[in-house]
Amino acid sequence: MDKKHQKHTNLARKHNDTNAPNEVVVLGAKCGIIADIVTQVSNKLSNYNLAYFDASHAKDVEPNHLSEYTFHHEGNLQLNTSSYINKYEQRLQFYNYDYVFVNGNHYPGSKQILILDPEKEASIKKRMDQINSIQFIIKLDANTPYFDCLKEKFPNIENITSYSINEIDKISNHIHNLIKETIAPVKGLVLTGGKSTRMGTDKAELNYFGKPQKKHVKELLEESSLKTFYSVAQNNNNSEEIHDTFLNLGPFGGICSALQQDPNSAWFVLATDLPFVNSELIQLVLQKRNPSKVATAVKGKSKEFPEPLITIYEPKAYGKLLQYLAQGYSCPRKMLINSDIEIIEVDDELIRNVNTPEEYQQAKNHLNS
Repeated sequence: MDKKHQKHTNLARKHNDTNAPNEVVVLGAKCGIIADIVTQVSNKLSNYNLAYFDASHAKDVEPNHLSEYTFHHEGNLQLNTSSYINKYEQRLQFYNYDYVFVNGNHYPGSKQILILDPEKEASIKKRMDQINSIQFIIKLDANTPYFDCLKEKFPNIENITSYSINEIDKISNHIHNLIKETIAPVKGLVLTGGKSTRMGTDKAELNYFGKPQKKHVKELLEESSLKTFYSVAQNNNNSEEIHDTFLNLGPFGGICSALQQDPNSAWFVLATDLPFVNSELIQLVLQKRNPSKVATAVKGKSKEFPEPLITIYEPKAYGKLLQYLAQGYSCPRKMLINSDIEIIEVDDELIRNVNTPEEYQQAKNHLNS
């Protein structure tokens, strides 16, 4: 039998819930109560990038023919535009958010926080097919019994964690733990580059520590328990390599190629022309990593800009990089300096580039002294 014809390349897909990469539906009470809980929790978890997906109750709204973006100098943005509900568009709109709260009175989602309100029993009964993964329960009144429809579908519902609506700290902490569960694992990527014009040879093969520098860099990342790959230009059918699928774009292409291969991992990118990078610096970057940001990058104390080739790129960086590529920019530093990133300042010497034979000999003498 002939193989089934496949029109499109089978790419690894980014994890998504129903409406966003990571979401939780809040349902079972009036919209005002839901909005109030979301607001209180968001204030407690302000270090995360959070969003609320809700529906308007307004009637007879005039068509919006002009999108308005109103910025405030403190960083607030008020947006008035037009859009229709489409799960693929919603996932793009919420692409950069760590977690999205969904008003379950209007929209279904992948996970649920159930509010137990006697006045909303009929509403819950109507949505039983949308309730399949209860994370925890919020009770408006401790004496409210579980509805029969819930006990029928979830016989062990009384064993699910529950809170009083006034226990906002405990509710926030539970949601904080849900968010932490979504933090992407980190993998390592060694940018091997190729023959350098100024060096006159492949910098990845230079010997500073008794072995090719690319092997030394890979071992540095692996010492921190990171599954690590070489970034290479050509496909050599080597399981330790990720070959460029974004061609002729240098490091930018290597980073995008890794994110394309695994869009659900963060990538610790490290170049081979930085021989003073050591295991202590690797550990520092991992410890200071902020997964809520687009990336966590290193910057020399006297330098103006971050170093894009000692950086952890979060999964959300993939979309940013592609947006810059669409505008004709293939410089990862351009994206970093214009995005919301975590910056770690270190001594300039730790991130000194080696680009010429003279610099190589000086660096080798210094490292061996």
